[in-house]
Amino acid sequence: MVHASEEKIHTMSNVVKLALIYYSSTGTGTEIATTMADAAEAAGAQVRIRKVAELAPQAAIEANPVWAAHHAATADVPAPTPDDLVWADAVIFGSPTRFGNIAAQLKQFFDTLSAVWQAGALADKVYSGFTSTATRHGGHESTLLAMYNSIHHFGGIIVPPGYTDAVKFVDGNPYGTSHHATGPDFSAIGDDTRNAARHQAERVVRIARALKSGNAA
Repeated sequence: MVHASEEKIHTMSNVVKLALIYYSSTGTGTEIATTMADAAEAAGAQVRIRKVAELAPQAAIEANPVWAAHHAATADVPAPTPDDLVWADAVIFGSPTRFGNIAAQLKQFFDTLSAVWQAGALADKVYSGFTSTATRHGGHESTLLAMYNSIHHFGGIIVPPGYTDAVKFVDGNPYGTSHHATGPDFSAIGDDTRNAARHQAERVVRIARALKSGNAA
């Protein structure tokens, strides 16, 4: 017979710890990350949201009112540390597209991970990613593939959304949630992106939970 306290400990041991680590200049990534965090928490995960440190000069930020406003509004969001990845069972990275690649801010964070990588502390975790850009074919897929290059080096388990739900045939990107940011308010995301983000977060949590509990197929 399983004692109630033992059952509680077993249940808690299967709670997925998810780190959402992203960069966003004008707010689109923040909206996607928040949507994913809400979906993951609703699926029973513990979530940490971390926005990587800004590297751009203040003059560049202030030259774009939307960027400046978002920079100020997210000033209290903690920056990630390597310990956030060590803590996590699953990690979702997010970055806008920069010439078909990830933003320098996220890449700089990756470059701080050598010690935990060498210790093997990044391996055997679930990873996934999302992106956004202001042009329709401006590097959505190549940005996610570039992001996943690092995860191969981590020894991580990449869990893309694929076409595993009808919402992905609307979003159209099997590599991860991607958003075409248009209009005067670049931070606004519609239902198509929100649905894709929720599905991706739920899938990451579900597969991480299965791996953690030893029930993966």
